[in-house]
Amino acid sequence: MTEPTRGFLGRTHRQRDPRLPPGQYDAGQDWPVLTAEVTPRLDTSTWTMTVDGLVRESRSWSWEEMHQLPGSEFAGDIHCVTTWSKLGTRFGGVSVDELLRLTGPMPHATHALATSTTGYTTNFPLDHLTGGKAWIAWTYEGEPLPREHGGPVRLLVPHLYFWKSAKWITRLTLLDHDQPGFWEQNGYHDLGDPWLEQRYQGD
Repeated sequence: MTEPTRGFLGRTHRQRDPRLPPGQYDAGQDWPVLTAEVTPRLDTSTWTMTVDGLVRESRSWSWEEMHQLPGSEFAGDIHCVTTWSKLGTRFGGVSVDELLRLTGPMPHATHALATSTTGYTTNFPLDHLTGGKAWIAWTYEGEPLPREHGGPVRLLVPHLYFWKSAKWITRLTLLDHDQPGFWEQNGYHDLGDPWLEQRYQGD
């Protein structure tokens, strides 16, 4: 029996990594730096993290106090709206669930607004920050989080596009309404689910 030639069969298709949402590529070892603001140099001796708004008790933690809370890790993939994904990442810090447990969201709290020391903001339905979905992260691969990637501390919401993982976070404010943040006011999608390709308003 005659064997068909390679040219007749055509190219062999490489199977797409199922961890990649539609429209994304694997950045491999790269971690692109994308920011709309000047990279600040934060002093951990004066940095604080505050949870306020519709909570039973507004609270602020210093750097040392945050590190005394029960630690938590995320291991998985992150996805940027600019189409790169980084697979198999590992971040450490504290779960947002822990901060909310200590502050007690009011029953009518439905949304949250994250604020960075730079003034950058981004918004969430509250249930996208709870149930083990979000962290305040200060390590990456076991090392201090690099400054250009939000170090010494950033929000981490890996199931949404990475503009939602606000760098240099300092505050979470709980609200009874949605309040679009910086990029959401400038045409980006209000939620940003990478698996639904919610990149821009109207997607």
